[in-house]
Amino acid sequence: MVKDVLGRSRYLILILIAVAGAFLAATALLVYGGIEVIVLIKQTITYGEVSPKGAKALALAFIEMVDLFLLGTVFYIVALGLYELFIDDTLVLPHWLEIHDLDGLKNKLVGVVIVVLAVTFLGQVVTWDGVRDLFGFGAGIALVIAALTWFLGSKGKKGGGAGEAGG
Repeated sequence: MVKDVLGRSRYLILILIAVAGAFLAATALLVYGGIEVIVLIKQTITYGEVSPKGAKALALAFIEMVDLFLLGTVFYIVALGLYELFIDDTLVLPHWLEIHDLDGLKNKLVGVVIVVLAVTFLGQVVTWDGVRDLFGFGAGIALVIAALTWFLGSKGKKGGGAGEAGG
């Protein structure tokens, strides 16, 4: 009886908490980002100043929205991955989004985190005022990306089996 309860509990815990929470977070971020894009375009048309300063501000605002969309994508991938891993692996997904094990989900997440870090750095570059230490900030991001890349590479070498190929 305990075995059955534990076996079925994954549905309750993962569907109600993890999958639903990640999916709702993704939906909220993507909808919010879409609304922000519409509002920004409307404000730009209505009040926008055509100048180098205005162009920088507009570029930064859109970069921040891309960052928001990427975060929404992270939550969506988490929701899909957890659902696929623990509940139903027969979802029809593009090959690049199929997740067959927890390491596959981690790898996809690390890849998106690297892109988010790059977009964050780009936002800082666009608004650089010549005073802030962009080198230190960029070096910090580069170290994190290097560590994450090493993590991805070492995972592939450790497994070394056919299951790791083609992910």
